[in-house]
Amino acid sequence: MAPKKAKKRAEGASSNVFSMFEQAQIQEFKEAFTIMDQNRDGFIDKNDLRDTFAALGRLNVKQEEIDDMLKEAPGPINFTVFLTMFGEKLKGADPEETILNAFKVFDPEGKGTLKKEFVTEMLTTQADRFSAEEMEQMFQAFPPDVAGNLDYKNLVYVITHGEEKDQE
Repeated sequence: MAPKKAKKRAEGASSNVFSMFEQAQIQEFKEAFTIMDQNRDGFIDKNDLRDTFAALGRLNVKQEEIDDMLKEAPGPINFTVFLTMFGEKLKGADPEETILNAFKVFDPEGKGTLKKEFVTEMLTTQADRFSAEEMEQMFQAFPPDVAGNLDYKNLVYVITHGEEKDQE
């Protein structure tokens, strides 16, 4: 009985999700969905999530973590459900929090920094790829520390507030 109910809710929830986003945003979500749908079957499942994490350098993701992610969906995750889930997460969230949460996916320990090499690899190989020149400009504006770590919290602050935070 429960699965049938979940399926109905999933269909109803999607009714007007496309009007929540601009066309360009929908296109970006579509690119992200396509990257995550590793087996190209139109749905994101356990194996797709595991493969996506592996592609991002996280090889030992616990099964519970993947199960918890999948439990957030009202049913099988097709593109409309994916968009609906993002819509719900973004509703009422300020841009700074939204962008920070995106970075935190790659920083499970919550250190607030990411390796320069990792950031470069991600931004030059996925979706809207950065050029070498764009990467250089970013690292000039936000130089990594001596260990090669990028302080993404400061980067996000500047993206969303427009100026550098005073160093405490």
